[in-house]
Amino acid sequence: MSETPFSAAETPLSIRAEALDAADELGKMRERFTLPDGLVYLDGNSLGALPAAVPAHVADVVSRQWGELLIRSWDESGWWTAPERIGDRIAPLVGAAPGRIVVGDSTSVNLFKALVAAARLAAGAGDGRGPGRDELLVDATTFPTDGYIAASAARMTGMKLIPVEPAAVPDALGPRTAAVLLNHVDYRSGRLHDLPGLTAAVQAAGALAVWDLCHSAGALPVGLNAHGVDLAVGCTYKYLNGGPGSPAYLYVAERHQAAFDSPLPGWNSHADPFAMTPDYTPAEGPVRGRVGTPDILSMLALEAALDAWEGVSVDAVRRKSLALTDFFLECVEAYVPAGRVESVTPADHAERGSQISLRTENAAAVMRELIARGVVGDFRAPDVLRFGFTPLYVGFADAERAARTLGHIYG
Repeated sequence: MSETPFSAAETPLSIRAEALDAADELGKMRERFTLPDGLVYLDGNSLGALPAAVPAHVADVVSRQWGELLIRSWDESGWWTAPERIGDRIAPLVGAAPGRIVVGDSTSVNLFKALVAAARLAAGAGDGRGPGRDELLVDATTFPTDGYIAASAARMTGMKLIPVEPAAVPDALGPRTAAVLLNHVDYRSGRLHDLPGLTAAVQAAGALAVWDLCHSAGALPVGLNAHGVDLAVGCTYKYLNGGPGSPAYLYVAERHQAAFDSPLPGWNSHADPFAMTPDYTPAEGPVRGRVGTPDILSMLALEAALDAWEGVSVDAVRRKSLALTDFFLECVEAYVPAGRVESVTPADHAERGSQISLRTENAAAVMRELIARGVVGDFRAPDVLRFGFTPLYVGFADAERAARTLGHIYG
């Protein structure tokens, strides 16, 4: 690898990048975030940048709401209703109606709730379902934790776990299929899976579709209501910029809410939580997905982070995402010597999320060098450089500089 420093000399592509940034309808959104000067940040698919509104809001939560109002803030500052209120703010970003999403716990915990509840729903009478449905299909390319959780849910519900490549799901469905867990966007390759088509196929077989939206929410239209998704989960610290470890969310379609049977009932999801009765009566609506006391500090940081979405169209985000990733690939082709990298992200827009993954030798060392030169992406074993494009704060000049820096490393 060359130690040639990044050059700021103009090139035809850098001139084009400047023009594209000047015409960008989302260009001013970068002002809503706090980013170090001179840094190209392409790791928002792991941890989103800090929204500018968050520090002051968190300071108020800590000093005034907690420090002065103390326990009164559960009512006076709206702490108690935050999980549903923030869920309603996430809803339009994933194409859900109000009253379908509750925020709280981690993605893993919410996935466990969703899968066990799906198995219980599938075993119920009616709608072509019944006790004969004892198979849980899981995306064979899923993020490892999803697989671990699915295996545990299968053991707990007496189901057989069957790993299946997403494209093979329609052929794997049958009368014994209870539920199918799929990722909307593959975390390693950036491949966008066919949520509408796969959901329809799963439901036509009498099963339930459970989707992990971690790498799609905030990056592209999801359409949970429009496509009839049964259950979904997602994190908020990637494209939603909620902060490290910010609480995840659980979506339950309205038609399933009355029968949603969480494996983790808690006092927060009780119909009368302060009655403290020994018998459990579940609350109505999304509240049923709650468990214990909400993680208020990180939850209210997330609420402030969502201010960055005010007036932003998800369709506009998707248009810019595709334009950015197209331009980045063009720059990589121009700057990186032939044969040194290979894109494993689909070229077809219909199959691409908001990241580009490049396969290369010595990928870990290459990424370390990129970071040392002010371009932050990440590495996925054994040989993938992963670049996430968050359209609210990543521009075309960022894409050009990242590709040119990569070219200098190989030069």
